[in-house]
Amino acid sequence: MEVIIILIVTGLVLYYLFNLVIEPAYMLLFNKPVFVHFYLATKRLPESHTALLHSGFEFYRNLSARRKRFFQHRVRSFIDTYKFVGMGLEVTAEMKLKIAATSVMLTFGMRKYLYDVFTTIIIYPEAYQSSKDNAWHKGEFNPAAKAIVFSWHDFEEGLQYGNDNLNLGLHEFAHALHFDSLRLRRPGASATVYKDMFGKIMEYISSPQNRERLIAANYFRGYAYTNQYEFLAVLLEYFFETPREFRQKLPDLYELVRKMINFREG
Repeated sequence: MEVIIILIVTGLVLYYLFNLVIEPAYMLLFNKPVFVHFYLATKRLPESHTALLHSGFEFYRNLSARRKRFFQHRVRSFIDTYKFVGMGLEVTAEMKLKIAATSVMLTFGMRKYLYDVFTTIIIYPEAYQSSKDNAWHKGEFNPAAKAIVFSWHDFEEGLQYGNDNLNLGLHEFAHALHFDSLRLRRPGASATVYKDMFGKIMEYISSPQNRERLIAANYFRGYAYTNQYEFLAVLLEYFFETPREFRQKLPDLYELVRKMINFREG
């Protein structure tokens, strides 16, 4: 009994030491969590699903075999966590897979990869009239309804053309990630890094010199400048769709985005 008590107390001390001292110090030095992937057991996907990931997601193809297992685990966990609702269509396993993989790609460098700000994913065949504002939408994140919504036609189109900087799935999941990361009173390591880097991005664009660079680059579509939330979502679309061009034209901003989501290649 005494041994068990000693082990429990030791475990609690190590837990708090890691969370209150070790990891904060590490993040201060390196702007990233101590670790991202740790699973007692990894969930696997059927071969037919991994074949779809391989053919449809360049991001997945470029991962090492070990990190592909982590990616599969996260995709399966995402599918198991959220409710998928079809509005005028049947939600297939392939649709769930593509939606989950898009989200996992965005958050793959973050320890917390599941969102608390929505519970349901609603899918329409085409653009739909939103109950939120009666306007026609291709997609939206609605925190009040705890839902994220997609037009499947436009979601698929975003995946089909991988270098046009238009990716509906990434755009709406970016809104959810942003809301989820900034709203937490006691954020974890990934959200802390996200908030810190987002602040640096806002500092970057507040500089007149940097704003001139953005205009001169003529890179981001005009919708990016609607507000800071749309700017962030568009940044993440471009980051994944045309990373080489992004890095070449705006290297400092690219690096801030990379650090914000703790992105690494392969």
